[in-house]
Amino acid sequence: MGQGLGTPGGQNQQGDQNPNGDKKEKKYEPAAPPARVGKKQRKQKGPEAANRLPTVTPLTKCKLRLLKLERVKDYLLMEEEFVSNQERLKPEETAEEDRSKVIEDLRGSPLCVGNLEELIDDNHAIVSSSSGTHYVGIMSFVDKDQLEPGCAVLLHNKVHSVVGLLQDEVDPMVSVMKVEKAPVESYADIGGLDSQIQEIKEAVELPLTHPELYEDIGIKPPKGVILYGEPGTGKTLLAKAVANSTSATFLRVVGSELIQKYLGDGPRLVREIFRVADELSPSIVFIDEVDAVGTKRYDAHSGGEREIQRTMLELLNQLDGFDSRGDVKVILATNKIESLDPALLRPGRIDRKIEFPLPDIQTRRRIFHIHTSRMSLAEDVSLEELVMTKDDYSGADIKAICTEAGLLALRERRMKVVHGDFKKAKEKVMYKKKQGVPEGLYL
Repeated sequence: MGQGLGTPGGQNQQGDQNPNGDKKEKKYEPAAPPARVGKKQRKQKGPEAANRLPTVTPLTKCKLRLLKLERVKDYLLMEEEFVSNQERLKPEETAEEDRSKVIEDLRGSPLCVGNLEELIDDNHAIVSSSSGTHYVGIMSFVDKDQLEPGCAVLLHNKVHSVVGLLQDEVDPMVSVMKVEKAPVESYADIGGLDSQIQEIKEAVELPLTHPELYEDIGIKPPKGVILYGEPGTGKTLLAKAVANSTSATFLRVVGSELIQKYLGDGPRLVREIFRVADELSPSIVFIDEVDAVGTKRYDAHSGGEREIQRTMLELLNQLDGFDSRGDVKVILATNKIESLDPALLRPGRIDRKIEFPLPDIQTRRRIFHIHTSRMSLAEDVSLEELVMTKDDYSGADIKAICTEAGLLALRERRMKVVHGDFKKAKEKVMYKKKQGVPEGLYL
């Protein structure tokens, strides 16, 4: 009983005692620190907790994704701006299309081509066309700054109002006459004609390549030459050789092309040819078969003959008029020089007259060698027999004989041409040349 009246932990006291009976004192231990400081926060509930984002430190992968999304955003902004601009500009394009359609309806189709003679004011002008000269109006949509006297304009097919400007100033017929690709014939392909080649070089090529030689000696170079002679003697071939050897612009005209249907078109075409030749100078104008427009003048009884004479008068004016020709040389070719007008052949217009005679024996030999140089000839072929014949050959006849001999060899499936082929070819060519009259008949 006395043991239970002690401390409440009497049992502990018994346990605290060591076996020796000594009483052990209890060691003081401080209280443990609190787990947190401050007021305890309660866990949020509801939508606020759902919208709360955690603090995340960005990584490299996150930055790359951000840049990618920014690029996508920029592209979408550009696409949105493009679509908005398209919607904004669409009404203007539609209005422009409607305006173009209205202008085309006003112009009509087809359109006439005329020449502007004179500008009266900003809205009226005088134009000339194939149907005559008219006082017409100028449409408001025509660019009046480009209109000047002499230019080609487009006219309405009914009221002949000026509805446009022809941009290409060069006549299409003159553009076709310009030789773009040089011929393959050269002076080496011409048999004989040494004096003729020398004369045409002195009159045409030398003034264009070395004009200082004529200035030093104190003379003016010839303006043009005329080539005349029998058909097939090499006039056109020599003109091709000139075009091949010179770097000047070469305009090839046939006399019949200068004869036009409507009044005034022939002289206008002659003026256009020489205007283009002057712009493209140095240049050479070759008029073949000039007797089509250059015949002697006489009392004409029809409008066509008078128009041909007017064309020839314009050609005379262009050859020797007030305007200087400059570096433009003229080559004329004809078979009938006796039918040409004397005014066309006088010095000052045509300073050189070059005759092309029938080839002599030496020239025949050279022509035969030129045409047979690439042929496969048999050993029995004797060209001297063909050269020394009494027939009057021209250069074209000799070429026809060589071609016909080759065709006869092909007909008989032979790879070489024999002398008999040349004899048959000569008889055939000469028979056709004399219009079917056999040789030796009616002599």
